[in-house]
Amino acid sequence: MPVGLVVMKWDERVGTEILAKYPEEIVITDKTLMQVYSTHEYSGESGMISLMVGSLNIASYYTGPEKGYYILLLLNLDDDPDAYEGGLIDTSKIILQNLEDGAFIQLVPSLFRRVSMYPTLNEEQRLAITYQDDIKRMIINRLREEGVVSKSELMIWLKDRYKQDFVDLEGVVIELIKRDIIKETSVKGMPSELIFLTNDLIMMRVPAIQLFKDPSDRGLPSQLSDDYTTESKKFFQNYRPSEQDNLKVIEILVNPQAYEVLRLLRTAIVTKNDLEKLKKKGVEDIDDVLKSLWENQMIQVFRDDRNNEYYALISDFHIALIFPKYLLNVIKAEYDKKSKADQVLIEYLNVLENTFLNLKSATKSKE
Repeated sequence: MPVGLVVMKWDERVGTEILAKYPEEIVITDKTLMQVYSTHEYSGESGMISLMVGSLNIASYYTGPEKGYYILLLLNLDDDPDAYEGGLIDTSKIILQNLEDGAFIQLVPSLFRRVSMYPTLNEEQRLAITYQDDIKRMIINRLREEGVVSKSELMIWLKDRYKQDFVDLEGVVIELIKRDIIKETSVKGMPSELIFLTNDLIMMRVPAIQLFKDPSDRGLPSQLSDDYTTESKKFFQNYRPSEQDNLKVIEILVNPQAYEVLRLLRTAIVTKNDLEKLKKKGVEDIDDVLKSLWENQMIQVFRDDRNNEYYALISDFHIALIFPKYLLNVIKAEYDKKSKADQVLIEYLNVLENTFLNLKSATKSKE
């Protein structure tokens, strides 16, 4: 597990300058900071490096010369720095979005907790973090329309569309490849690598099936079971999926404390005392999490005759990868319009075929 997070900048007058660190008691020498700076300077480009300095194992992300920030994650000797690369990219972007008046400084403790959990995230959380990222979401949305785009064109398009200036396309592409959402390949005759959409994301609210089947078997007094099913049905009668709503729920999925509460509520209908036990798992502010779940219409509170309160999940969330069959129509339309070169579309069909066959093979092996 990581032991600390440091935000550093290079100052021509004083050299390396620590702007924020967490926890406060961590010590890192100027010599070590200079080694980090020098290693990044060797390439001069944004990206992550890892290095061992004495007993320190460091993963460091450089935002590039335009902004010039260094985000250092201090690790234990047996930690794998590469496992934190996606988390450091995510952390860097949040810091750069909160530079004004040093607003990022207050975020450093929560950012440290967020990046620390990165290697242990499950598939649901990883996909949620992926889609929450506005750059990745922009790329996915464009590829949903076109299927394939050249890397050079994508870079120009992103710089034009993304006004916050910081776009680490290489890092973003690596993360999307890791999530099996895109594939990067070269095609003979094309001047730039091509980015293909290979899997899309499906996300929507769904009923809490296990609870809905028999609320009383999951902790709700039997006299309140009908109330639970009524409330759940009422929500879904009016529910219409939207990106805005998806992003609100994703905010909960990527919050470690909220996700811990959600995990419990998916399996049982509980009292406040049950929820308080989650403090042992790092959920420090139960009330704040419950407020967020309530405001996003994910939970309902039921009271029995003795005024005991029961917290129940009335709408859960599903996010997963799906094979994008609709892209065959996109490819056909692009062929008809001659908007993409034939060799690009042929390669795309091959890529999709391989993706589909691998998906079938993986499904069979699970069975």
